[in-house]
Amino acid sequence: MPQQTRLSTSPLAPTAGLVRWFRIAAIAEACSWAGLLVGMLFKYVIAANDIGVKIFGPIHGVLFLVYVVTVVLVARARSWTPFRWTLGLLASIPPFFTIWFERASRRFI
Repeated sequence: MPQQTRLSTSPLAPTAGLVRWFRIAAIAEACSWAGLLVGMLFKYVIAANDIGVKIFGPIHGVLFLVYVVTVVLVARARSWTPFRWTLGLLASIPPFFTIWFERASRRFI
């Protein structure tokens, strides 16, 4: 007898894809920070060559915006508190905090 697929009736199911994009954006934003920091190291310390900053600067800018948009969308969809919204948005500023916030937020998304 073939196994039937059950559709989820959870109220959180429609936003599962959105949460997935939030997690991808958080990790990608942190990786772009790493690339930008390495580019700045080469530009200002090692070689006075700004190619790394020219490459990773725009990439980081786009991923930063993607992260901010996904935080806002997930926060609205999952009814986060204003504190959690603010923390999620502030996590985009220091390097690598988006990964920390993504992991810390797993219990409420």
